[in-house]
Amino acid sequence: MKRRELITLLGGAAATWPLVASAQQSAMPVVGFIRQGSADANARYVAAFRKGLNETGYVEGQNATIEYHWLEAQYDRLPALMADLVRRQVAVIATVGTAPALAAKAATGSVPIVFGIGEDPVALGLVANLARPGSNATGINFFANEVVAKRLRLLHELVPKVVRVAVFVNPGNASVAAITIRDVQEAAPTIGLQTQILNATTIGEINAAFATFAQERPDALFVAADAFLVSRGVQFITLAARDRIPATYPNRDLVAAGGLMSYGTDFPEVFHQVGVYTGKILKGARPADLPTLQPTRFEFVINIQTARALGIEVPSGLLAIADEVIE
Repeated sequence: MKRRELITLLGGAAATWPLVASAQQSAMPVVGFIRQGSADANARYVAAFRKGLNETGYVEGQNATIEYHWLEAQYDRLPALMADLVRRQVAVIATVGTAPALAAKAATGSVPIVFGIGEDPVALGLVANLARPGSNATGINFFANEVVAKRLRLLHELVPKVVRVAVFVNPGNASVAAITIRDVQEAAPTIGLQTQILNATTIGEINAAFATFAQERPDALFVAADAFLVSRGVQFITLAARDRIPATYPNRDLVAAGGLMSYGTDFPEVFHQVGVYTGKILKGARPADLPTLQPTRFEFVINIQTARALGIEVPSGLLAIADEVIE
């Protein structure tokens, strides 16, 4: 073979290889994964999501591509983000959070959606009923908001002297904020508590709210099951410890990080199940035929070191019913 012919052949192959690689990559199904917070804050949850995918035969980078989109409390980005995912015809939109789930449903009636939400998906119009969703959306309803009253009662049992509770909500996540406010205001008077609602959509607003405690200090804090507020867990824990205010959180991770107590669903398991359902849909299942799941177990977790630091003697009855006591 002549040198010029060899150069031409190699040049043609070099031009073709990137196209082949690109075609192979584009042939992989693309999953749009939307979540509040940052990649670092969600590392444990992403691992649980990938585990669910792996159990159905999908491995990121091998036979599926996952596009991660971190909202960082910027809910106003959702319409444009969902429109872009729909325009590009991703295989599945996967998300844990009410606002992104509703935004996805508003954007498409055809692209499959797998959600994890704390509210009733039937009431929100995401599914027709739990057993047979009948639409392009399904997932898991983890009752984050349905357990608001129980979480408030457990806080009161842990710290009986509490009278005034500051309730942090994120008005940017309107449905979660509204349900939290409704439930705490209904439950509080029945156990002799008063509530103060504090809105926080940014790090600065959380700091500003704590700054007001110098003039009007609450007896305890209740942090709503909102993705942004949960992502700021370390900030809440640090400020609550500084001001010596007992606080209740929606999931175990924040208690492991130093928070006082939590009551709610096993949150990583929610992401795991979202991953399983995403994989099933990639294999050909229809969301309309996959029942919306509900958890059968809730976790009550107490951090005994934090309780001691706050001068709280945990009642033996609560220690007996706690699913986990972190020393």
